[in-house]
Amino acid sequence: MELKGAVALIAGGASGLGAAAARRFVEGGAQALILDKDAKRGAALAAELGEAARFAEADVTDEDAVKVAVDRAVSAFGALHVNVNCAGIAVALRTLSKNGAHPLDVFRQVIEVNLIGAFNVLRLCAAAMANNPPNADGERGVIINTASVAAFDGQIGQAAYAASKGGIVSMTLPIMRDLARDGIRVCAIAPGIFDTPLLSALPESVRETLPAQVPFPPRLGRPAEFAHLAQAIVENPMLNGEVIRLDGGMRMPGK
Repeated sequence: MELKGAVALIAGGASGLGAAAARRFVEGGAQALILDKDAKRGAALAAELGEAARFAEADVTDEDAVKVAVDRAVSAFGALHVNVNCAGIAVALRTLSKNGAHPLDVFRQVIEVNLIGAFNVLRLCAAAMANNPPNADGERGVIINTASVAAFDGQIGQAAYAASKGGIVSMTLPIMRDLARDGIRVCAIAPGIFDTPLLSALPESVRETLPAQVPFPPRLGRPAEFAHLAQAIVENPMLNGEVIRLDGGMRMPGK
């Protein structure tokens, strides 16, 4: 699918990986609906990107709010071709600590946002994409979800986060199979350690040790590199049903 002329809905698009995708897509000739809970950042990014972008304030777990955002993308730009899901939260809690058992409500919230939220957005986007006329390859849309290397190499304290991202990995193939008849491709990107607001919440002492864990290049990933891969997925019709690690060869240690 050509990025130029496409319309993308980017969930979690106000900052980090999502904002980088929005910028790259618009620079490549696409139009973008930025969906996020952060109204201040989302509106500022849409203003920065100009007429090719709109902002919709919504929680990815809110069915009605996401439906309104999808409808807005279609009404503003005429169609919806691409969905990138970057919204997510992370916690670091052991299953059992000196304070007791892992709070169930915290585990539930991480699953709700990272996994159920992504599915909520993609299913509604897929319904809109199915109405598109197919291109020369029969494509009507592309969906890109954000997993994590934690899905494969989850560390101590990452039970909730790893479970949520493991769900993203596991649903990639069946959703691709579900949507193949509609000409909608589905892939996931599993980033390693990227320089995003999510990572900035870690103590500086921890952040300083992270680049040494990456074989090459020995540094944090850049959000623009995530966006570069997202564009490649959009533009390569043979990328489908795949989970792609983007981690510089890193394998997460136990802690």
